[in-house]
Amino acid sequence: MDFERARFNMVEQQVRPWEVLDQDVLESMLTVKREEFVPAQYRSLAFSEAEIPIGCGQIMLAPVIEGKILQAAQVKKTDAVLEIGAGSGYFAALLASRGDWVRSIEIEPELASLAADNLKNAGVENVIVEEGDGAEGWAARGPYDVIVVSGGMPMLPQAFKEQLKVGGRLIAFIGEAPLMVAKLVTCVSEGKFETVDLFENVVPMLKNAKRVDSFRF
Repeated sequence: MDFERARFNMVEQQVRPWEVLDQDVLESMLTVKREEFVPAQYRSLAFSEAEIPIGCGQIMLAPVIEGKILQAAQVKKTDAVLEIGAGSGYFAALLASRGDWVRSIEIEPELASLAADNLKNAGVENVIVEEGDGAEGWAARGPYDVIVVSGGMPMLPQAFKEQLKVGGRLIAFIGEAPLMVAKLVTCVSEGKFETVDLFENVVPMLKNAKRVDSFRF
């Protein structure tokens, strides 16, 4: 398989037509070798629109979704980034190609090991994978310039907002199947936030995600 040609076609035929036009984002997707983060049995699907299983009930998001998230995050070279849900390590590698460093939190030991191994093998040195429960962020190492939550949450805990620096951006999938919305939350000043709906997409739920309190009478 011609991986380079397949990667070029992925960017030009899938990602760019979905209004992912940030040249730096497209360059990252052309540079980071997606096939190195895909389980061997699915490598032929590395550049397809399929959501590839990686174990523990988790998936790699379709390339176009990854591109749209990366574009919305507007990661800069000086940014400290928190990722909740390491998965295979691919999106951490994309974030790392744009930012200063990335801390990726993964609750499943098997996936934490997979991501760490894939990142090491790919020569990515500015990502730290930690095994832990990131359902309310990772305050001990905050605050952050960018936070990306790759699993779905019925609601966004306040704790996540409190871990953003002023000017910081957070992207999370909020809601429950069949309706989840990728939202961009920006800390515009101390304690003040603006939220924009980006697009709809259903993703696996984040383990231990907080649920909206039911009404009490």
